[in-house]
Amino acid sequence: MSLIKADVGSLAGHSIVHPKLIEFSKEKLREAKETGLIIDFFVFNAGDDLELLMTHTKGEDNPEIHKLAWDTFVEATSKVSRPLKLYGAGQDLLKEAFSGNVRGMGPGVAEMEFEERPSEPIVVFAADKTEPGAWNLPLFRIFADPFNTAGLVIDPKMHGGFKFEVMDVIENKTVILNAPEEFYDILALIGTPSRYIIRRVWRKSDNLIAAAASVTRLSLIAGKYVGKDDPVLIIRAQHGLPAVGEILEAFAFPHMVAGWMRGSHVGPLMPVPLKYAKCTRFDGPPRVVALGFQLHDGILEGPNDLFDDPAFDYTRNTAQFIAEYIRRHGPFMPHRLGPEEMEYTTLPAVLKKLEDRFREVT
Repeated sequence: MSLIKADVGSLAGHSIVHPKLIEFSKEKLREAKETGLIIDFFVFNAGDDLELLMTHTKGEDNPEIHKLAWDTFVEATSKVSRPLKLYGAGQDLLKEAFSGNVRGMGPGVAEMEFEERPSEPIVVFAADKTEPGAWNLPLFRIFADPFNTAGLVIDPKMHGGFKFEVMDVIENKTVILNAPEEFYDILALIGTPSRYIIRRVWRKSDNLIAAAASVTRLSLIAGKYVGKDDPVLIIRAQHGLPAVGEILEAFAFPHMVAGWMRGSHVGPLMPVPLKYAKCTRFDGPPRVVALGFQLHDGILEGPNDLFDDPAFDYTRNTAQFIAEYIRRHGPFMPHRLGPEEMEYTTLPAVLKKLEDRFREVT
């Protein structure tokens, strides 16, 4: 299963994907399905990001699958976004030519290879106006926190815990840590979500893959701010893995994430249904959609729009309260990101302009 996303153009600023982009992408993937390259697909949006969910038998990091996604994004840009003068046309396409894999080229990728169980529920997440580290807190709660996931205590298949692959996106290294034994070590790293990002999760007892997340940091590729990373995530559910309700419970708290306006602000991650998957207030607040699928022989049965439920209204109201509170800080921290994150924005240009006016303190 491959979930590949990119921002290739938006209707009126950074708010929403144009319906013509979605229709064009559906046609491209429909052709790939007819040729047998992929088994099934689903195209949707999270804010201004175009999301391509595909099932196939090619394995992870497959050049044919990645080229299909890349060509879809490139052609959608040239044939839809640019003729319509959509905002940010081709924004996430940071390289000129495809080189066998879209990783490091701009698009975000979450992939996992597995054999279908007798019943295979999948939950797919996509977020807008935030970074991959936004998954750290919910993934930890889903797979390591018994106050969120009752199955860690009462399901014998989960009681042994899970192991987390954590990536240092600055040094481009990974480490695998076990829960619950290395509980505190995991938290020591993932509490810095701008650098240490949970990339994969496995069940410890048999190494069954349970979750896979995108880790692309666009600013680290481009060396400047070119748009926020807007991550994606795939989680398998039930039958010795967290239940769908346990997975969603981790998003009932609208935790603070980096991103929002110009990728430079902190705000609450709001869980929304697809109909509200557009970012308007101050280009936000950051939001996440969750789609449930039942997989059978590679076919995606669904989706079930999982956040389209009044049970999450309280969370959304809380997120709006937090958004109102934090917005009143304007350009001040903690609403605005710290200096280490601002180095990819226009702040260095401001400092350059003023450097000759600074004087030593006497």
